[in-house]
Amino acid sequence: MKRFIEGEHRTQSTLFPELLDDYVDENNSVRVIEAFVDECDLRHLGFQGVDPHATGRPSYHPSILLKLFIYGYLNRVQSSRRLERETQRNVEVMWLTGRLTPDFKTIADFRKNNGKAIRAVCREFVVLCRQLNLFADAIVAIDGSKFKAVNNRDKNFTRAKMKKRLEQVEKSLDRYFSELDKADREDPAIADSQAININEKITALKQKMADLKVLDAQMQDAPDKQISLTDPDARSMATSTKGSGIVGYNVQSAVDTKHHLISAHEVTNVGNDRRQLAKMSTLARTEMGVEDLTVIADRGYYTGEELLSCHDAGITTYVPKPQTSGAKAAGRFGREEFHYDTEADEYSCPAGERLIWRYASKEKGLTMHRYWSSNCLSCAIKEKCTPSRERRFARWEHEAVLELAAERLANDPKKMLTRKQTVEHPFGTIKMWMGATHFQMKTLKHVSTEMSLHVLAYNLTRVMNILGIRPLIRAIQA
Repeated sequence: MKRFIEGEHRTQSTLFPELLDDYVDENNSVRVIEAFVDECDLRHLGFQGVDPHATGRPSYHPSILLKLFIYGYLNRVQSSRRLERETQRNVEVMWLTGRLTPDFKTIADFRKNNGKAIRAVCREFVVLCRQLNLFADAIVAIDGSKFKAVNNRDKNFTRAKMKKRLEQVEKSLDRYFSELDKADREDPAIADSQAININEKITALKQKMADLKVLDAQMQDAPDKQISLTDPDARSMATSTKGSGIVGYNVQSAVDTKHHLISAHEVTNVGNDRRQLAKMSTLARTEMGVEDLTVIADRGYYTGEELLSCHDAGITTYVPKPQTSGAKAAGRFGREEFHYDTEADEYSCPAGERLIWRYASKEKGLTMHRYWSSNCLSCAIKEKCTPSRERRFARWEHEAVLELAAERLANDPKKMLTRKQTVEHPFGTIKMWMGATHFQMKTLKHVSTEMSLHVLAYNLTRVMNILGIRPLIRAIQA
């Protein structure tokens, strides 16, 4: 082995063993984890076991297990069994835990029993980012993304899926009954063996039919007419790909546009974003500690009530309105061709006619005002406007708020490009870290804990890249 760099023989002992600290350089991320957890008040955050019992077997201090989990999620090792193996072979983990080797059950129970406290640790790091003035611009992009749950699609039932599966079982039964009749007309020796096999399949299908009817009854009792067998909180959700969907959770996040830090997040099992704008905006403003906040979101968040709530709270919104005009799709004049006069409280149409106020009514709890003109029947361009007797308009009592939001976006259309460049990045990164299976825990409460660990790991990585290891450690310890 001449002219090669040679290693030490594995049976060679050393008289003065090297320090474990020598294997971890000053710019190693484990030193940030160590500094951050040591500065956290774990008792105040609500961790169990901070104060040891006077009797019984000594336990691991919560800081040890918390450091282990942060390291695991930072390095794409989320499984408790894999973390147990890392404590026995990974020098960085040995340095971080002081060579302690808790078993996988202890590791898993810590994450399960300290969910609320772990979520509080994630918020503590957001507070640190706020103290470091990383949210100075006070502009966030809000979006939701679907994450897979520990629940196979075959173990989730909706009304449409249940109907389809019952029909499949019925068709299979009809086919086997036909085969049974055919077997009766064949040679008795052959018919008997076939009949036994077919009868076994029929019995199995009848049992499956009975099981499905029991599940159907349970599904009908559920508030959203949906049931999941493995993870009871997981829900079937449509994705952006046409005709596809997953069984999982809808994760909401508010991402700072300057540094791409996740300032606020929440895990929901509602498959759409229509009622999330005001809640996420308020949460982001609280976490960032700012008074004036600008929020950018896609058209999936557009509802009048949500925009009004943000307006009343002093939050500036940039949300495009969905293009759902049936008239425009049919080649007729769209709503934007009609101009509203605030002082006169009336609309003017492309033909110059006035659509005057007629009456107000309550629709789904909203006060709506109705406008139309009496001259539509004699209008020369009526075919370009409406096939009805007259073109009628409904105007919400707070429509001015929506018009102001639309004007604001029209004056700064690049905001939507900023949204796309901001909020898609964290979701893509976290999903890559998670792997194909995404979540590993079950139920909304535990999934929220797991998501907080992913968000903490993501934010920690971002800040280490922005500030550097040593400056971040000094900031934590300041």
